[in-house]
Amino acid sequence: MRAIFLALSLCLASPALAQVDTLCTLALDAGTGAVLLEEGDCDSRVTPASTFKLPLAVIGFDTGFLQDPLQPVLSFQPADPDWGGENWRRDTTPTDWLLYSVVWYSQRITRALGADTLTRYARAFGYGNADFSGDAGYDNGLERAWIASSLLVSPREQADFLRGLVTDSLPVSARAMANTRASTQQHQIDGWVIHGKTGGAYPRRADRSFDYARGWGWYVGWAERGDQSVVFVRLTRTQTRQTESPGIMARAAFLDGWPALVQRLSLD
Repeated sequence: MRAIFLALSLCLASPALAQVDTLCTLALDAGTGAVLLEEGDCDSRVTPASTFKLPLAVIGFDTGFLQDPLQPVLSFQPADPDWGGENWRRDTTPTDWLLYSVVWYSQRITRALGADTLTRYARAFGYGNADFSGDAGYDNGLERAWIASSLLVSPREQADFLRGLVTDSLPVSARAMANTRASTQQHQIDGWVIHGKTGGAYPRRADRSFDYARGWGWYVGWAERGDQSVVFVRLTRTQTRQTESPGIMARAAFLDGWPALVQRLSLD
């Protein structure tokens, strides 16, 4: 397995990626749960960042707050976060929310459902520590518990949740899982359809400023071709400040290396 990972890492090498540490790469057979590849520390918990949007989508669809991949359409308000640019400042569907990783749309869902409901679902999913308290002393759990704050999850817990989503075995309605899968961004590579969600976040220093040099980057999801289905998790961390989001960088590296990974895992 180490040889597989090292070969993959060499295929992904680039000047930009040289400033990024891969903390965990994990791949499971979605049907059987068998580990196809595990490298790095896949058991330590860190912030899920925007990968939390996948379990939040399942919760939203199961509770009825979300209706289908195109409803409800919610409108940007002046007080909403807008650092995501123009795609965050327009009317947004559930599919847009996941595609553009719109933070304020997440906040509409979490505020509507409340911490008790979120905690109950996260515990049922086995999703990390299920802690939606937020930053200590700031009462901001419904705004940012999943963004370098109280909610923590390991790559292995991410993979287990994703496998439940792919195999319709989460303790929610089949419709909730189907709508979540249908709303998730897709990429096509060599006959594979790769469904995934990025996540990027920066830790806070003691003075509550962000440490932009040490960003976590996630890319999590599943890949399908014919009757083959593979759940994957990639977690990285930057060593220096980068011009791109660490989550976008993690996705780019993973997708670039997908053909090599398929060959080395004998998935052809």
